[in-house]
Amino acid sequence: MPQISKLETMITAGNFIITAEFLPLPGADSKAAETASGFLKDRPAAVNVADNPHGPILSSLAGSVILEKSGIEPVYQIVTRDRNRIALQSDLLGAAALGIKNVLCLSGHHQTLTGSRQSASVYDIDSIQLLAAVKQMNDDGVLLDGTKIAGDFKVLAGAVATPDMKPLELNMIRLTKKVAAGARFIQTQAVFDLDAFAGWIKKANQLGITSKTAILAGVMPLESAAEAESLREKYTDLVIPDSVIDRLKAAGDAAAQAKEGMAICIETIKKIQSLDGVRGIHILSGGKEHRVPEIVKAAGL
Repeated sequence: MPQISKLETMITAGNFIITAEFLPLPGADSKAAETASGFLKDRPAAVNVADNPHGPILSSLAGSVILEKSGIEPVYQIVTRDRNRIALQSDLLGAAALGIKNVLCLSGHHQTLTGSRQSASVYDIDSIQLLAAVKQMNDDGVLLDGTKIAGDFKVLAGAVATPDMKPLELNMIRLTKKVAAGARFIQTQAVFDLDAFAGWIKKANQLGITSKTAILAGVMPLESAAEAESLREKYTDLVIPDSVIDRLKAAGDAAAQAKEGMAICIETIKKIQSLDGVRGIHILSGGKEHRVPEIVKAAGL
């Protein structure tokens, strides 16, 4: 029988969970991934490996294997933007064969938000359908067309949620569908509007969603007001209030703004921890893996 992941064990036990993100470079050298792993070792329970969010980079599958060899439990990210159902199932089988135990199912940002705007999108199935496919592979041991899987297939499936998406009712419908399709954990987009997030998690509690899946609230250390403005202009699913940007601007020069961004991140974590229904924190480093140990220590995680 395949081994259960550390992340799944912690979810089942009801532990407060810390996960983080590793953003590979567009390179063929494994040393960069090995260097990044040094900042992530022995801290998060598991580490996501991004799947081409901004264009071609080292594949999530390869990055996951490198982290695994470094003693870090990876969360293999797989987006439906770039693959049809044949490729998706093939990659899932390959991940399981290589010992990867966790997978995060996403639709992915539209290709026009990447450096490869001319690329054709696939979207043969969406993230909810991908979750359902993983559940079928786990529970029934068969592919979508009914083909029996040779050997044991067992992965822990998770999904992403956007707390700021309106209307709240539609947001909850999508979240409910993801959980019903097999999402054992939910990692949210970065939280900056705490009042909105509090309303979102309260509604998820009322609907019983938080008792069926582990919700890990995303946090991100901003480097500057300019970065914050750029992010919210480019990504509609990332809401950064004016109050956050004004606070960064008021901090002063670049070094002071980076320090203030870290302070905002730590404050956000501590406030999120006080909310019922939150099962953990997901640190979105955006390629700044070296900041993860500082965040974990400063927040008392």
